[in-house]
Amino acid sequence: MTTIDVHDLTKDYGAVRAVDHLSFSVRPGRVTGFLGPNGAGKSTTMRLLLGLDRATGGSATIGARPYSSLGNPLRQVGALLDARAAHGSRTARDHLLVLATSNGIAGTRVEEVLAEAGLTSVAGRRIKTFSLGMRQRLGIAAALLGDPEVVMLDEPSNGLDPEGIVWIRELMRKLAGEGRTVLVSSHLMNETSSFADHLVVLGRGRLLVDMSMREFLASRSRPGVRLRTTEPMRLRDALIRTGYEPSQDDDGRLTVDGATARDVGTLAASEGIALVELVDARPTLEEAYLDLTATETQFAAVPPLSVGQEARSA
Repeated sequence: MTTIDVHDLTKDYGAVRAVDHLSFSVRPGRVTGFLGPNGAGKSTTMRLLLGLDRATGGSATIGARPYSSLGNPLRQVGALLDARAAHGSRTARDHLLVLATSNGIAGTRVEEVLAEAGLTSVAGRRIKTFSLGMRQRLGIAAALLGDPEVVMLDEPSNGLDPEGIVWIRELMRKLAGEGRTVLVSSHLMNETSSFADHLVVLGRGRLLVDMSMREFLASRSRPGVRLRTTEPMRLRDALIRTGYEPSQDDDGRLTVDGATARDVGTLAASEGIALVELVDARPTLEEAYLDLTATETQFAAVPPLSVGQEARSA
């Protein structure tokens, strides 16, 4: 099995430090989500891993070797960084055939990945006629061409329609299930939460998080419960007597911070109060991520002024 290892990696562009003494590993058999605000250093790190940029310091290896030393790189590492990189005047099939021939891959494999990416019917069309989503599919087909142990994808859902998003989600799970090493950069938090097992989060070139999805969500929250009951006032009084401070939402649900579903369920049962809804409240990945990176965002929009504020400023 092949592991991606980044150790003390640093990259400077003049006076700007894009990657700052970064260390993490990407293990086989799981999908690792690679997250961070714009300018956090994700794309730079992936370029350094693929030998497209030279590091200022530290190392970035795949299977304990630099990418540049791999004999048949497409057979070992499949990557999609920019779906627009393919030559627009070539057909999709010819683009893949060129890659296959230069890497000693059988031409039959081209037809296999075209089918897997859903591009067989348009394989003879010139790439310049493709939509962004079709280019994304072609880029993913190219990444899979050598049947690699390592797959690195930068924003793979970009431009895909709903069916395509489901396809790429299932594809990443399948690749990880086969024991491959899968690193996926994305800005779509809800989508990332649907496929990632592990998270590596950057901020201003530094490592902020390297832990499982479950651990990350748990680390950004405290217990809380949302519930609905046929006797809200009686349950509210019982919760207050127990030391909780429940609040009631506009839709009639009670929210109890600091409690678990087990705590509230046990209390309600002891009081003979029926519950019609009871769920542990946990932050979404988007909420947890925004909370973590609030001070690490290089580019942030200013909230729009309200009508009253605009009038006063005028």
